[in-house]
Amino acid sequence: MAGKQFPCPMAHARPASVSSRRLLAAASALLLLSAAYFLLRSPSSARPPAAILASPSPTTSFLASLERFLAAAPHPSASAPAPGDLDAAILAQEEARLHGDPAWPAPAAGPLRVYVYEMPSKFTYDLLRLFRDSYRETDNLTSNGSPVHRLIEQHSIDYWLWADLIAPESQRLLKSVVRVKRQEEADVFYVPFFTTISYFLLEKQECKALYREALKWVTDQPAWQRSEGRDHVIPVHHPWSFKSVRRFVKKAIWLLPDMDSTGNWYKPGQVYLEKDVILPYVPNVDLCDSKCVSETQSKRSILLFFRGRLKRNAGGKIRSKLVEELKSAQDIVIEEGSAGALGKAAAQHGMRKSLFCLSPAGDTPSSARLFDAIVSGCIPVIISDELELPFEGILDYREIALFVSSNDAVQPGWLVKYLRRIDGKRIREMQYNLVKFSRHFLYSSPAQPLGPEDLTWRMIAGKLLNIKLHIRRSQRVVRESRSICTCECRVGNTTRML
Repeated sequence: MAGKQFPCPMAHARPASVSSRRLLAAASALLLLSAAYFLLRSPSSARPPAAILASPSPTTSFLASLERFLAAAPHPSASAPAPGDLDAAILAQEEARLHGDPAWPAPAAGPLRVYVYEMPSKFTYDLLRLFRDSYRETDNLTSNGSPVHRLIEQHSIDYWLWADLIAPESQRLLKSVVRVKRQEEADVFYVPFFTTISYFLLEKQECKALYREALKWVTDQPAWQRSEGRDHVIPVHHPWSFKSVRRFVKKAIWLLPDMDSTGNWYKPGQVYLEKDVILPYVPNVDLCDSKCVSETQSKRSILLFFRGRLKRNAGGKIRSKLVEELKSAQDIVIEEGSAGALGKAAAQHGMRKSLFCLSPAGDTPSSARLFDAIVSGCIPVIISDELELPFEGILDYREIALFVSSNDAVQPGWLVKYLRRIDGKRIREMQYNLVKFSRHFLYSSPAQPLGPEDLTWRMIAGKLLNIKLHIRRSQRVVRESRSICTCECRVGNTTRML
């Protein structure tokens, strides 16, 4: 048909009538509207700008997340102050929820409602900036040679929880917890004070003074005075942090790395599972995902691996006994090491070449090495008779770890024989489970469903009924007539082989 000429029909037409011109104009307008409609419906124009669609990709790097967080600081909020009669306002809210929600106050009754205190910046942003600004310029070590800033990262659960809670709701992924702006709507109150950073980066007296100021600020709040802190969540994840004022906040919900029952770190009556929550350390090594575990499976030639401090205090004395027992065993690697950059590389390399990773007690019953092993696909062998584990009301650690009593572990030849008897099928099953479980121990921004931030709030939600019970009871008990129950009714935790 190319090249064929068609006469223009309008060339010899008579002038159009008014009605014809109107009809033509209407048809043209309809064509324009149709074209505009289809353009708007096309894929290129239907999408919002990329910046609106793209949600921030999750990062597990504390430094990278912190840089992004501080670049957006301060984060705006419209939190309301406490009403004049907070107790009456809370009772009115609870009565409305009781009659309006058939499941309330069961743990499954909607998300946990958290009121986040807006503390002065010297307790929050200033401490985060201090960490960031001093991270590159210091080689500070603790008395046992551990890098100070790495220890802070290891215990940075206070940052990850706070950063998620105060993020814009459009950027949050967790459904188990919601931030409320009115105190009477809250189930619990979060205290965003960075106790670990202040302990390690401030001078001793300056730190103690800041602790006292934070204590006064929190205990002056009407919500604290109403409940004596029972519904307040305080991150105390390093066993030395907040130590000088702990006795004044012992009724609050503490976020802890473990629960030392020997009294070396926590005084009797300060911590117990009925009120507190165990949180995992931040891993020091990179994640070995399903592809990594599959690729390294045939290369795991080491039976049992350990790299860390070989001499510890208290329950950690088991380490020197294990070294003596295992030092000459075949296919076993026991190394002295620290948490610095070189130590991280060596630990990561060793764990990815090993079937089992030794996780003995440290100065406290827990050790960060447990979580390094989990994310490395290395089956933890836990030798810590007083250990309490994170989220154990939700997770069954028997699927991913072996538990050995200290008495058995130091018997000549016992541990090596025990590990060699474990068949390949069980090892592969546990490695597969490690891949599935890793997500529960990776803090990230934004916080991920079933990550440690999510499980923290689920654990606290499970305590809500007991919290409310003790608040109500404390408000009506005559103190002179009988003592108020503190629920210190837990049994000792001793690990034995079955």
